[in-house]
Amino acid sequence: MTIKKVTAFSVHQTGVGQQVAFTYSIVDENGAVVAQNKRAEVVLIGQEQIAAAESLYDFLETKIPE
Repeated sequence: MTIKKVTAFSVHQTGVGQQVAFTYSIVDENGAVVAQNKRAEVVLIGQEQIAAAESLYDFLETKIPE
């Protein structure tokens, strides 16, 4: 069984909508790192995912230092 773990992500507005760029690592069944810092991107299509991104933006705006 391999494990795929997201290690970082960012959400940004593009011409096609909200896009998520992320990196991930893959670990094999023995615990050895097979790959790391792999990159992928996806456009948020579903309303639930778009709402989740907007919720994260709203939360982060409350954390902006004065």
